[in-house]
Amino acid sequence: MTLSRLDQRYGSMVRSIWTNVLGRVGRSFSGLGTWRDADVRRFQRQALPVVLAGERQIANLTASYLEQLYRDVEPRAPRVSLDLDEVTGMALRGVDPVDVYERPFKQVWTALSNRASFDDALGQGGHRLETILKTDLQLARTHTVRKVSYSLSKIKYTVRELYGEYDCALCIVASTQRYHKADLAPIHPGCDCIVKTVTADYDPGQIIDEAKLEQIHDAVEAALGTSDRGGRAVDYRKILVTNEHGEIGPVLGFAGQRFTGPDDIRIPT
Repeated sequence: MTLSRLDQRYGSMVRSIWTNVLGRVGRSFSGLGTWRDADVRRFQRQALPVVLAGERQIANLTASYLEQLYRDVEPRAPRVSLDLDEVTGMALRGVDPVDVYERPFKQVWTALSNRASFDDALGQGGHRLETILKTDLQLARTHTVRKVSYSLSKIKYTVRELYGEYDCALCIVASTQRYHKADLAPIHPGCDCIVKTVTADYDPGQIIDEAKLEQIHDAVEAALGTSDRGGRAVDYRKILVTNEHGEIGPVLGFAGQRFTGPDDIRIPT
């Protein structure tokens, strides 16, 4: 499916928000000078309003985009009412953003306690911050898609359209599948795919693009010298799994990956 001008305009505007938020918050973190307890609150005062504003912008853009798509299906559909508090801020994780945005500092402190160099520790904290930011901005979009599409009666499913200079394997495989509109679209940090809504008189099944799956098989065979369309050794429909993260919901991953759980945490005796 070729992206329309509406898709391209929406994708470009979302990317612009990402760039602005990531740049401003990243500069706030790297420019602190020290990263001690007292600096946490200073950073949060600077960064949290920027993050929330970015989430709200993405939510509004996404709602408007989905409404415009729906006009092709139902020209007289009423405007969707969206409560931004339900798709931004604490609603995204069920955790106070104040706590979430302390985690990059804890990453720095933990790295230093493990005898990392200061530059390495600060780099780890910056990477943690970037991951959190990208996740929250993406969650604002997926929460909005679920809220808006739920109120659009003729929409049955959502699909993923690739929109990125470099599309990762997770996104490529995910773009061959459909998701029920009541479900949050599974994410991974940094994903910039466009979510498209679909009307259907019947369930097309989870796999909706066999041709693209064949291309994935061909690419893997070219790179690794082997593939298995029969699914005995390598079945790419089973490579992509959705893990349930206790905070951010469904997260794309590969079979065999797992989250750190309570059993992995060493408790001093």
